[in-house]
Amino acid sequence: MAASLSPPRLLPSGDSAITVEFSRHIDDAANRRVLALDRRLARERIAGVIETVPTYRTQFDFETLGKKLTELALAPLPPTENARRWRIPVAYGGEYGIDLEDFAKALGITPDDVVARHVASEYRVAMIGFSPGWSYLSGLHQSLQMSRRQNPRLLTPPGTISIGGVQTGIQCLAGPSGWHLLGRTPVRTYQLHRDPIFLLEPGDRVMFCTVDAKTFAEQDRAAEHGELVAELMAA
Repeated sequence: MAASLSPPRLLPSGDSAITVEFSRHIDDAANRRVLALDRRLARERIAGVIETVPTYRTQFDFETLGKKLTELALAPLPPTENARRWRIPVAYGGEYGIDLEDFAKALGITPDDVVARHVASEYRVAMIGFSPGWSYLSGLHQSLQMSRRQNPRLLTPPGTISIGGVQTGIQCLAGPSGWHLLGRTPVRTYQLHRDPIFLLEPGDRVMFCTVDAKTFAEQDRAAEHGELVAELMAA
């Protein structure tokens, strides 16, 4: 009579996967069970099972991985590297920044004051996310910080420069937004067939400069053909 097999451990892996663990060590017996289960799942076509990934074994359990992550998180920070610094052109107000006047009125200052303060700061790219090329910038002057709009827009134009809470941002692609729209840049922070595809990286520094409608149109055409338009400043 064949020896009875011990049941495997079933471990949740995110919200859409299950790890079936036969052993906490790499050994042939466990590996044979892994491969046998993989073949059975391929034959059985169980509802809800889309893909299987047989492995030697899971390299870390939660406790081991958590301990290692904590160890790495507490390690001294590496020396600060010289960040790239970009100057990005922006057309502010009017059709380019439809919230500028209301934003200024809410702060009790003029639209020109808003623009002057916005271009006076140097920002740091804290994160890229939400949609391709969407750049979240820290360093917004305290006097320009304002809660997001109560009613988000379902569609805002590509290149929008906006403020939301304590951050300012560069929105590369058209999409929804609850931020206050101050202006637009011709710069494509994401362009699929350009090298580089992504212009900005976390840690980069950004400064804005104002351009008029004529310059915006010229730079927008250049950017459409793959030119960076943004100026990489000397360190």
